[in-house]
Amino acid sequence: MRKIRSISKWKKHLPIGISFPCSLCSNPYTPLLKWLLFVGGQVRTESLAQSNELQEMKQKLESRKLALSDLSMHAKRSLEDVKRKREQLGLEIRSLLLAGKTLSAADQQLQDANKLLSGKKGCGRLKYLQKMLRMREQYMIGQVCTLYPVKASNDITSRDKLDPQSDGGKSEDPVDSQSRKSSLTILGQQLTVFPMKKLSFFGDKKEIQRSATVLGYVAHAVLLIASYLDVPLRYPVRLGGSRSYVLDYAPLVETASSDLVFSSTVGLNGKPMEFPLFLEGQDTTRAAYAVFLLNKDLEQLLNYIGAESLGPRHVLPNLNELFRIIQSNEYINK
Repeated sequence: MRKIRSISKWKKHLPIGISFPCSLCSNPYTPLLKWLLFVGGQVRTESLAQSNELQEMKQKLESRKLALSDLSMHAKRSLEDVKRKREQLGLEIRSLLLAGKTLSAADQQLQDANKLLSGKKGCGRLKYLQKMLRMREQYMIGQVCTLYPVKASNDITSRDKLDPQSDGGKSEDPVDSQSRKSSLTILGQQLTVFPMKKLSFFGDKKEIQRSATVLGYVAHAVLLIASYLDVPLRYPVRLGGSRSYVLDYAPLVETASSDLVFSSTVGLNGKPMEFPLFLEGQDTTRAAYAVFLLNKDLEQLLNYIGAESLGPRHVLPNLNELFRIIQSNEYINK
């Protein structure tokens, strides 16, 4: 009876979840040691399981601590980056404000300049003065056109009167084809070009004098137009009526005989070479070169007003084109 009571007493103190073996209950004479060993084994098993669970919980806690530490470092770096970017943004904002002030000042200066340009003494005034100047130039050159009118003649003339070096095998340009129908005259006189060979003793003296007269008219017109347009001629003209000369400060052509000889020298005394615009008593090559230089002066004046030359051998057509462009309305309103 004492053993049964002691077993019942120990049974009350068993942990929850540990059952008391029935064999021990049915056999009160089983030694208490076996029961204690059984209970100790179960307690050890439960303790080991709880220890393992506790170890796992510790590991999870450590891993969470590490993750939390990493998050804390990342947050710290992020705060430092945000602070640095905030400082940079502040600098950029200040730079932008300064640039805005500079732009505002420049815009104000631009508005002031526009007001000055649009005022009485501004760009409008300048354009008005330029227009008045062109009107004055047009009037003065119109007087020259009245003094030396260039008109078309319906007389059929030979092509040699306008083209001194025409080749029969080449196709003629529009100016030459039109010159067959109507040649240009100045004061009713046609221009006869100088031949490239020596004249015979019985040459046409009247034709030579007429050409010299026409070239004198053209030289005077070129001088007047250049002075009114304020254009310094590259090849100045020494006016002498039908005995006029064209000056070349850097001549490319000299006449040793009747042939052309190229040279880059000026006279020994440093003065420009003079080429006659007449043929009487002169070499034909020098006279032809003088006509070429006079036409280069006409080309210079045409280029000054924004036009192109009609050709190197078209003296009267170039002069007529110069008159036509300057007397047009486009010349004033350009």
